[in-house]
Order: sequence, then structure tokens, then C-alpha cells
Amino acid sequence: MNTSPPARTTQQLFEESGLASSHEPIEMNEVDALLARHYRLSGRLERLATEKDDTFRLRTGSADHLVKVSPPDEPAAVVALQTAVMRHLETEAPHLPVQRVEKTIEGIDNVPVETKEDGIRVLRVLDFVEGAVLARTDPEPHQFAKAGHMLGQVDLALRSFRHPADDRRLVWDLRYFDRLRELIDHTPGAAHRRLAQEVFRLFRGTVVPRLDDLETQVIHGDYSPYNVLVDPRADGFVTGVIDFGDTMRSALIFDPAVSVANLLGRTASDPWREACSFVAGYERARPIKDTELPLLPVAALARLTLRALVTHWRAERVPERRDYLLEHARDDWVNVEQGMAVAPQEVVDRMLNTRHDTP
Repeated sequence: MNTSPPARTTQQLFEESGLASSHEPIEMNEVDALLARHYRLSGRLERLATEKDDTFRLRTGSADHLVKVSPPDEPAAVVALQTAVMRHLETEAPHLPVQRVEKTIEGIDNVPVETKEDGIRVLRVLDFVEGAVLARTDPEPHQFAKAGHMLGQVDLALRSFRHPADDRRLVWDLRYFDRLRELIDHTPGAAHRRLAQEVFRLFRGTVVPRLDDLETQVIHGDYSPYNVLVDPRADGFVTGVIDFGDTMRSALIFDPAVSVANLLGRTASDPWREACSFVAGYERARPIKDTELPLLPVAALARLTLRALVTHWRAERVPERRDYLLEHARDDWVNVEQGMAVAPQEVVDRMLNTRHDTP
């Protein structure tokens, strides 16, 4: 395994994504004081594990809230983008169960927090959306289709959205995947490195030649089973869409690719089963171009490989978040291998058949 520093291009992407360093957690008594002063809220704070920001659940006795304090290296403009996306969806698609941002008593969306060590951070309060995360449920195929339909509706509502910061660069944006090949050298295990090399080969041959031609818009960016709340008893199944922290302008096909990547391998004997149901539901709201559908399986494999590679890289450098990172990526290599066992064209044919069979 290579322990040398990554090349400057890779390092810049990690820095711009807020993933290159750790920071001191904000003190809970400071958060308490800010909530009382700017929101007139008080109650019991509970710190939640997250990828990079400081996040809390606030229990007031009458209602729960989610409190987020941005990491110090995340620009205020990027936080404003995330808030603007939620505001846009609240206006353009109020029927969608998207997390809402709460205003301060001054009528603004956030509170700047100045720290001596880190500079300016941004505190926001959001409503706490109840429900079980999709990752911890065992849905039927028609319920995966409903989850896909919800993302399709979100993407449909975001078609017209624009923001000055929506062209932000993120490690997670698959537009940059081919530039991150050096992360393979930081990965323990020869078998994993060989698997990653094969995914990069597929991506370079299939997706890279098409990057400049793909339909683009602002996307959620991380519609994973941990950011979708569900109620199996509810007709609509999905009760909440949360965490717009990876919102960006990118290729539209990369949004369902994130979800497909996270669904790979749930059924070991049929690794693409849930993904095909999800895509069928997505297309009922936001049809995928026939010229772009063949890219979806490869993009999904690339996203899953990317998470495995980034997890290894970050777990060594941000030890305080190591457990969180490894938990969310614990089966990634197994799922990549299972997904690779099926030819991409076979997956595309199955998606087309599922599309035609779906009312």
C-alpha cells in the first residue's frame, strides 16, 4: 500500500470537499446558547455521528429539531446552496417530504459562528424528520420503486434550479472519478486493488468519452438508503428526504447511480434486483435518455468503488470519524465484486425490460 501523499489534484478535491482534515468539535454548551439566543429553543442535545459536520438532535418536549454546524473548511456559499435547494423544493414541490430549514427569530436561515481556531462556521436548524432509514428496512420491489420515484420527483423539481455555488467541486462527483485512480495505491489488499483497476477501466471506456455530452442539472448527490426515511405502512413509503450536503451541478445520470450503488448486493444471488426496481420507479418521474441508460451500471460501480477507496484514505487521516466511515462502507468491496459478476449490458437489458413492464 502506498503511504505517500496524494497528488495535488486529488488533494485539492479532498480539500474542496471538506474531507482533507479534521476539526475540533463545537462545544455543546455553545450550541445551546446559540439556539436559545437565535431560535428561542432549548432542550436536550444529542450529538449524532456524521461524515464531516457537527450534527445534533434537539429534543424540546414538543418537537424535535436537527441542528447542523458546518465544518470550518466548507464555504458559506456552499451552505447557502444547500439551504437554497431545500427552499426551492419547498416552493416548487411542497408535496414532497423534503427536510425543511427553520428560520431564526431574526428571520434568516442560519447563524454564523466565529471560532478562534477555525474561523467562521454556519449553524442551521432543520425539522427532524421521523421514520426508519431505508438502509435498515427490508422493502419489497414495489417499495424500492417508490423510493426511486421520489428521487425522480426531486430531480424533476430541480431542473430549473440555479445557484452561484452550484458548480462546486466534490470528490463524490463522478465527473472526477477517472482522475482519482491514484487512490488505488492507498488501498490495502491486492484483490481490492485489482477490482478497482477493472472498474476504472470500465469507466474510462464507457463513461469518460461521454462526459461532455451528458444532461446536467443540480442533483441531490447522495440519495443513499441512509438519507431516505420510510414507513412500510404508508402508501407512499418514503416519508422523508434528508441531507443535501452533497448537492451540486453534475450529470443527471449520476444521481440515480448513487442510489443504485448503495443497493447493489442486497440480494446476493441477484445483486442488481433492487437496483432495477429503483430505476423503474425513478423513470416514472424522470425518464432516463436511451443514450445514457447504458452508462448507469458502470457509473454505479464507480460510485461504490469510489466510496471504498475514499473510506480507506480518510479512515487513516480522520481517526475520530473512522467508525462512522467504516460502518457505511463495510460491504463495498463485496458488493462491487458481486455487481461486476454481471455484464453491464445484461443489467441494461434488464432495466429496459423492467421499464416496459412498469405501469
